[in-house]
Amino acid sequence: MKKLCLTISIAVFLLFLLNGVQAQTTATKPNQVELMKQFIGNWKVELPKDTVYYVDYKAFGSGFEGYDRTLAKDKMIGEERELWGYDSKLDKFVGADFVKGKDIEIWVIWFTSNTKFESVHLSDISNPDKASIRGEGEFKSPDAYSASEFMNGKVVLTYNFKRVK
Repeated sequence: MKKLCLTISIAVFLLFLLNGVQAQTTATKPNQVELMKQFIGNWKVELPKDTVYYVDYKAFGSGFEGYDRTLAKDKMIGEERELWGYDSKLDKFVGADFVKGKDIEIWVIWFTSNTKFESVHLSDISNPDKASIRGEGEFKSPDAYSASEFMNGKVVLTYNFKRVK
């Protein structure tokens, strides 16, 4: 009788242990559409040499559209339009950047957690870790996020965005 009770006790203990281990490995994927809504609004980045970068994101369908401009000493030196949409097959956002005076750029962006995101050119989506140009960012608060651009694994630019009210 003691052997039977001991065997049952061990079996129950192992079931609880196994259930606990399984519960720890089950992670929910970030909700890309909801997390991308954090970008909606007006943002400003202070750059060196009296230069300011502004970006305004507005909701558009299941994505958003953006208008970027860079001013140096209050003179426009750069302008860009963006259109971003959710791709359910990739579970990522794909965006077209129309930079005035340059070729179109197609980017893919996705959240890896509730605050961190990554981006690469569409041509590098099959192997983002090997991309020659990629980005990483993190929301520090609802009104601030940082984004860094990497070239060949080294940080070349970091922007600190502040929400403009």
